[in-house]
Amino acid sequence: MRYPDGGGLTAEQRRRREEVRMRAVDLFDEGVEVPCIARELRVSEKSVYQWRHTWRTGGREALRSKGPSGYDCHLGPQLQVELATWLEEGSAAHGCTDDQVWTAARVRTLIGRKFHLSYSVSGVTRLLHRMGYSVQMPARPAAERDEDAITACREMTWQEVKPSGRRPARSSASRTKRA
Repeated sequence: MRYPDGGGLTAEQRRRREEVRMRAVDLFDEGVEVPCIARELRVSEKSVYQWRHTWRTGGREALRSKGPSGYDCHLGPQLQVELATWLEEGSAAHGCTDDQVWTAARVRTLIGRKFHLSYSVSGVTRLLHRMGYSVQMPARPAAERDEDAITACREMTWQEVKPSGRRPARSSASRTKRA
């Protein structure tokens, strides 16, 4: 099932769904037929058949919520605190002396070196977002930026790539040509 916000169910939504399954178990005990249970609980008959099968094989506890889905984070809260400390020290303190900014790839390398864990670049991005970090733009332009050279390059290059003022000839959407 897809969710519009890209996430799973909230704790409240999981609790409500579990209540529906527990009500179904009570109706199974009473001997109520599957179509009647589905109508009463406003769920599909297929779901009720699956719940009944799970209930018969594992009991009531098998239908309890198992918590949020998805993988657990490799870095626990304590390790995330350590990572945040290292990030605050700056990238230069960890060997990135060329531009001294953190990138997701550099954070990935830092995690690999310090914790011996492998993350993908997108996984690092999600981890940093969960930790409260966000993509940042520099507070001030680079000291090496030469506005005159940028302006001259734009003017020279624009003339080369600028489209001509000529409009294309009229055409017809028809496959046949006019006589």
